[in-house]
Amino acid sequence: MNKKIYKIIATGLMTALMLSACGEKGETASEVTTEATVETVTDAATQADTASANPDKNTKLDLEDGEYLASFDTDGSMFHVNEVYDGKGTLTVKDGIGTLHIVLPSTNTVNLFYGVSEDAKKDGAELIDPVLEEVTYSDGTTEEVNSFDIPVPYLDKEYDIALIGTKGKWYDHKVKVSNVVSVTNDATVTDSLTGEDDSLREGQYLVPVTLEGGSGKATIESPTTIIKTDDGYVALITWSSPHYDYMIVDGEKYLPINEDGNSVFEIPFKDLSAPVTVIADTVAMSEPHEIEYTLTFDMSEVD
Repeated sequence: MNKKIYKIIATGLMTALMLSACGEKGETASEVTTEATVETVTDAATQADTASANPDKNTKLDLEDGEYLASFDTDGSMFHVNEVYDGKGTLTVKDGIGTLHIVLPSTNTVNLFYGVSEDAKKDGAELIDPVLEEVTYSDGTTEEVNSFDIPVPYLDKEYDIALIGTKGKWYDHKVKVSNVVSVTNDATVTDSLTGEDDSLREGQYLVPVTLEGGSGKATIESPTTIIKTDDGYVALITWSSPHYDYMIVDGEKYLPINEDGNSVFEIPFKDLSAPVTVIADTVAMSEPHEIEYTLTFDMSEVD
């Protein structure tokens, strides 16, 4: 045989061996090749999915430099702002670059990372270290917890933040910074966050109230119920007499909400931090009389 015949025979034997191996597994040679290709593509897609899609953390915000209040939302029930701060953090903007200061509920979060956990595990990853901070709860107790300063590349959109706890395991989270509000009064950002500016969360409260004006014979029930709403407050005014048939507040007339017993009114107020002037009409005399009163709500007594 010449060399050409030997080459043909060798090629035929190699092909037969490949087909035989594929036949034992019930696969064709094309299926083996396709499967390997699919695995390679799948691995690449998985790596692409786990890679952080975060923008440059130095992306500038469309905000003037200064300090703001901002809501901080996450996709995890275990990763959230300390209850003292009502879901908010302090957003500082300097040269257009935003950084959010958040205070967490405990020291269980050891580090944060701007991005996904896969990148956080890499050598040289820039981890965000905590700062120990003391918080005071509504019952007067204090606790030291971890706080962090995280980049804010944009507002009202989710981005990636990874965290590692005391057990050494990384977790991926989506976070969003929104509802940015500039602090325009004399209160500091910290005061606004902790409620030390006498602002209240939405809900129902009992508040001491005093009444001045008139002959001094009429009184109102104290403490009284107030409801904090988005627009201000609604106060329940219960008189010591059944003879008040309407009240006027800020030019609006309000009628009693009850038919029997002492007169009761539900009055909306924009602000209760200062004394408010009201007019109440009484029919106890020979003729109806509108009398001017001053109501003072002691908001400092509200828990």
